[in-house]
Amino acid sequence: MAKVSYIDHIKKNDVSVILAEILFQNLKKDHTSLPLFELAETSSGGTPDRANQSYYGGKIPWFKSGELNDSTINMSEEFITEEGLNNSSAKVFPKGTLLVAMYGATAGKTAILDIDAATNQAICAVFPKDKRIRKDFLFWFLRAHRYYYIDISRGGAQPNINQTVIKNTEVPLIDENEQKCIVEFLAKIEKSKEADYSLIPKQLHKAIKLASEHLDCLQKLENENLNQSSCLFLFRQTILQEAIEGKLTAKWRNEHPELISGDNHASKLLEKIKAENERLTKNTKGAKNAKALPPISEVEKPFILPEGWVWCRLGDLCSKIGSGSTPKGSNYSARGIPFFRSQNVHDNGLAYDDIKFISPEVHEQMKGTVVIAGDLLLNITGGSLGRCALVPVDFSEGNVSQHVCIIRSILISKEFMHKVVLSPLFQKVSVESTTGAGREGLPKYNLEQFVVPIPPLTEQQAIVEIVDKLMVMIDELEKQVSERKEQAEMLMQSVLREAFAG
Repeated sequence: MAKVSYIDHIKKNDVSVILAEILFQNLKKDHTSLPLFELAETSSGGTPDRANQSYYGGKIPWFKSGELNDSTINMSEEFITEEGLNNSSAKVFPKGTLLVAMYGATAGKTAILDIDAATNQAICAVFPKDKRIRKDFLFWFLRAHRYYYIDISRGGAQPNINQTVIKNTEVPLIDENEQKCIVEFLAKIEKSKEADYSLIPKQLHKAIKLASEHLDCLQKLENENLNQSSCLFLFRQTILQEAIEGKLTAKWRNEHPELISGDNHASKLLEKIKAENERLTKNTKGAKNAKALPPISEVEKPFILPEGWVWCRLGDLCSKIGSGSTPKGSNYSARGIPFFRSQNVHDNGLAYDDIKFISPEVHEQMKGTVVIAGDLLLNITGGSLGRCALVPVDFSEGNVSQHVCIIRSILISKEFMHKVVLSPLFQKVSVESTTGAGREGLPKYNLEQFVVPIPPLTEQQAIVEIVDKLMVMIDELEKQVSERKEQAEMLMQSVLREAFAG
């Protein structure tokens, strides 16, 4: 597992946890520390045999490590029976037990039981045995120790710690009343974000106040970066929308009236597309004439088109609209024909990370969804619905899954069509046109019905040129924002490390 940067750790945690880290680090410098095993006993639970149904569905709450939430817990996802408890290493811990997750993505997370309950083996239960240590103080200490636990557990796919690591953790031993005050101080910050410095030792005021100021500054930087990124995203969306409405090329049309009228009018282009579609259908063995799409009503037109433009349905512009299928896992090959799934389709192109391959034989069986250069690949299901890649001109061959739709337009600019698909108008209609529950999908028939604006061919090319130039400018701005963010975070991380060290 890659190291989690301290700045990312700060962003993911409440300010009270970060201040707790700094507090405990400073307390260790001025007080004696003892290993946890001298102050508390530890134990862990177990998992009844999953194959035995009689072990589950009982009345005993049974918590897993993923359910720990750095607070009190009283509602488990699963319950086990007395039989399951007696035939496993699971055991019931009393209400008030302090818990620490040891395995997986939640390693280092803490919780306090608000009910009597059992746990699995991925949870360490901690029972203070020395009257000098308060349970709530230990809770905050262990909660603030998570970054350290994750850091020392790096190396595997998931962070894992064990009881030995927890038991050997050095805990600062301070006066019980001071422990109580520190717990109150941290709890108040967590609840109200207000710090009562009278609750902590005076020698810690400077370090904690300084850290608080830096954390506030970091939050402001983060908000500023989010605002800038949001503005740039909206700028991209505005450009794409104005492109398909003809607003970006208003000056161009005034300068080139001959290129938007007569034989150059978009209506003439549609006639050529229709003729080409008929020719392709006639020359394709087994192909049937497509069912005529309904006329476009005035209600369907979202805005007034510029001179020379026309509305048409997506199905009338394409020789193919259709998704693929997914071969059984055994039909994937170590090498062969690239098989594109939704995770490979991105707005800025095809991603070959985690690409699958199919054999030439399977590719032949799926010849109806062979991908060619100039195709648009559109994700039509799930969370990435609407994401669209333009297949580059130097593309060789490939195929697609049922979650990816091929849009193959005729006689119009492929780059322009890509921008139409990425526009807010098209994306909005895509979401509104999905069907099904759960993993919603965009049916072929709905796609064919989409109403899209088509300018004359030369204006399409002018639009692409203008949009591409503007997008390059936004790319550069995003790069600058990212670089400034990185520099600011590096500086802030250094400053916070100093505060951490006291």
